[in-house]
Amino acid sequence: MSKINIQEKLSEFDDHWNPRILAQLNGQDVRVAKVEGTFDWHHHDHEDEMFLVIDGVLELRFKDRVEILKAGEMMVVPRGIEHQPHADDECAILLFEPSTTVNTGNVESERTRRTLETLT
Repeated sequence: MSKINIQEKLSEFDDHWNPRILAQLNGQDVRVAKVEGTFDWHHHDHEDEMFLVIDGVLELRFKDRVEILKAGEMMVVPRGIEHQPHADDECAILLFEPSTTVNTGNVESERTRRTLETLT
């Protein structure tokens, strides 16, 4: 057990849409990522997905609306709901989801990450 400084961990990488694992508990990952631009439309058949904005502004696009999340705000996207994350400028997010969750859900693309780096 040791404390984790999220800002310090975010400073260790610069790429976008490549989540890293900060911690694990009860079969869940606590992941961080930097995002910028538009991600793939996708959904997760078996997992809910929690987005917490640490810095910046994240748009979560849905077929019927767009939700804007600012630093300190979060949203849980229920399983099966198609969504598309987007950030005009770089945004840092924390994700909480089962360890088996693939970042692109039901879609396979160049952004799919099946193996994630753990930040220690």
